[in-house]
Amino acid sequence: MIFINKKNNIFILFMVFILFNMCLQSHLCMAETLVFGVVPQQSPIKIYQLWQPLIDFIKKELGISISLKTEKSIEAFQDALYAQEYDIAYVNPYDYVFANKRCGYTSLVRGNKTIVGILVARKDSSIDSINDVEGKVFLFPSKTAFAATVLIKYELLKKYNYNVDRATNTIYVNSHDSVYKGIARGIGDVGGGIERTFDSLSDVASKSMLKIIYHTDAYISHAIAVHPRVSPKIKEKLKAVLLNTPQNILNPLDIGVIITAEDNEYDIIRQLINDMEHSGHIIP
Repeated sequence: MIFINKKNNIFILFMVFILFNMCLQSHLCMAETLVFGVVPQQSPIKIYQLWQPLIDFIKKELGISISLKTEKSIEAFQDALYAQEYDIAYVNPYDYVFANKRCGYTSLVRGNKTIVGILVARKDSSIDSINDVEGKVFLFPSKTAFAATVLIKYELLKKYNYNVDRATNTIYVNSHDSVYKGIARGIGDVGGGIERTFDSLSDVASKSMLKIIYHTDAYISHAIAVHPRVSPKIKEKLKAVLLNTPQNILNPLDIGVIITAEDNEYDIIRQLINDMEHSGHIIP
């Protein structure tokens, strides 16, 4: 027979208390580990180089674990976004509207710079304007990249009555950087991108071979949005941290100054999508 005295009882209770607290703390830490997804407009390696300093700053200020995640392609990122794999996400205006509608993501902040789509061609080509793109091969990052694909196709149809999908060969190459490099190497004749990623293209040799032949209208920029599962308390703290991020951390991202992003600011994108649907433009 085993006898348990009073001291043993106290020791057992103490150990149970310690183990309970360890489990509780582990659960809390897991619950506060947030996944921050960033759309891969550039290569994944470059995304991590540009965004990790911001992630480290947020982690330090909030005192919680945050992991940076991107994907190999914009389409893979969109699949993960709509599968609600990200707690926080840096998304283009087009994806934000659909992620808000389908998954309940809400805009938190955005950069104050606008987003402008561009078409590039080789400098040594005879392509100088939209009038010269008939029958040419287009490169785009993905079917649903907002300014680099959707907006360009829409404006060419609306302003020039030129249907890119029906009139040309179209190749999707995963990222903006891949578009620029592909045009420089002769894989395509004309490529879609945005001003920001073209300006920050690190492949100087490829960039020096390209010229911009078209600019779209300017629209509201990408949002940093949060999933409904993020607690209101964390959400407000995160917003405060982002709004007070040192500019030297933001400058490499080329998004300007971070400002509050209200959901209704993206109504202009919702209206654009509505116009596309009514004009017969296919929504990817």
